[in-house]
Amino acid sequence: MRTEDRVSTAARKSIAVGPGVGDRLPAPPRERKPALAALAALLVLVGALGATVLVMRAGDRVEAIQITERVPMGQRIPESAMEMVLVAEDDAVSYVRWEQRQTVMESLRPLTDLVDGTVLVGEMLTGESTLAEGEVMVGVSLQPGQYPSGLEAGDTVAAYWVGDDGPVGNAEEDAALPGRETLLTDGARVAAIHGEQGVTGSGTLPVTLRVEQAVVADLTRAAASGDVSLVIVAAPNE
Repeated sequence: MRTEDRVSTAARKSIAVGPGVGDRLPAPPRERKPALAALAALLVLVGALGATVLVMRAGDRVEAIQITERVPMGQRIPESAMEMVLVAEDDAVSYVRWEQRQTVMESLRPLTDLVDGTVLVGEMLTGESTLAEGEVMVGVSLQPGQYPSGLEAGDTVAAYWVGDDGPVGNAEEDAALPGRETLLTDGARVAAIHGEQGVTGSGTLPVTLRVEQAVVADLTRAAASGDVSLVIVAAPNE
């Protein structure tokens, strides 16, 4: 009796549960979204086109000249002050090409002071003399103490006569004020410094000044006697 009861009970459970229990039910078919698929394809296409444009633009570059150190207005640009830099080609900008550097060194001069990082364009240069009418270049040799520390090409300076014998003027006034400082010019420009400050063999610092012709005679007399002193001043337009 017990065996039959157990069999009957198992049979009833099997009937109650039914077939297929525990089997994975099939997933319903997913709904396709054509709009999303088209959008994804469009995004892939746009990305590919963007990458192509970037590659093409990267190829449209030219080798231009970039300045690596300060070059005063009117001075020749040495090769040591130039390096090659790649810039995006632009018909509206007249970059000075790297292959033109020999012409720049030999025949052209800047119309303004050039600073480190400047990319040269044609409008910055001229093949003509940059000295204004009535201006000349004068060389002076300065002793330590006759020029300020940090003097650089391009600085605007005042030149003083600091000796006992000043420029020709009122004789009584000159006799009454021996050793006075006489302002020769307050608008000279340092065109070039030849050598490093304080390290020349003679202890002097040769400097080329750009000055008005009217002060040349007194300035050269003062320089010849070692009685000229320079002071850095602000440029007239600063």
